[in-house]
Amino acid sequence: MACGRKRPEHGGPPELYYDKNEAQKYVRNSRMIDVQTKMTGRALELLCLPEGQPCYLLDIGCGSGLSGDYLSDEGHYWVGIDISPAMLDAALDRETEGDLLLGDMGQGIPFKPGTFDGCISISAVQWLCNANKKSDIPAKRLYCFFSSLYSVLVRGARAVLQLYPENSEQLELITVQATKAGFTGGVVVDFPNSAKAKKFYLCLFSGPATFLPKALTEATDEEATESAFTRERVQRSMARRRVVRKSREWVLEKKERRRRQGKEVRPDTQYTGRKRKPRF
Repeated sequence: MACGRKRPEHGGPPELYYDKNEAQKYVRNSRMIDVQTKMTGRALELLCLPEGQPCYLLDIGCGSGLSGDYLSDEGHYWVGIDISPAMLDAALDRETEGDLLLGDMGQGIPFKPGTFDGCISISAVQWLCNANKKSDIPAKRLYCFFSSLYSVLVRGARAVLQLYPENSEQLELITVQATKAGFTGGVVVDFPNSAKAKKFYLCLFSGPATFLPKALTEATDEEATESAFTRERVQRSMARRRVVRKSREWVLEKKERRRRQGKEVRPDTQYTGRKRKPRF
């Protein structure tokens, strides 16, 4: 679970690690942009939001706004919170569409109860497992985060947190505190047998426990099950190809995403995405 190279969390507090130089990588590095975009798309799939309905979402550890851009492209409204001023400055320079807030998630999410329809987070939660000063107690900071997150979500809403746990003990620490805060759910591990593609998604439900989405795997027989996700991902070059909303391409991508969520979708035809003439 741990990687051989030095982990960013071991280099100091996130507000210092993510300085101006690091922030520029999330603006100019095409590989980092592509990876961030794909993980955001997967997190949005796991949220299982109502089809065709714009939602108000929270992006924790929003950074330079890459994940927020994806949410905007999908027709959602969002608020991003991040502890790094440099990353938020980069988001402002990119003119992201969401609202931005400077804050420490370990001190709680400062919004009214029931504000958000869902929450995503990309590569942020594992930072709470490290104590950067004597007053930092990881278990307490995690509980403060999860309990406030539970409060700001609409009852029945989901939170999907992509993270890089250092080891199984750290993952257990995170899930235990989430459970104490009232969440149900579990961990979805995509491509568990791949060293590079393996990704952890903590799927949390703020209401009664529902089904846990299936993980993506390299097994070809996944396509044979009704609710399986396919191995292929929608190709989105976020540097930056914008698909016109309501166009045929936009409709086809959306239908394919619903199929990967295991939902019933009408078959594609030559009339898919075609505008209907007004009826008299």
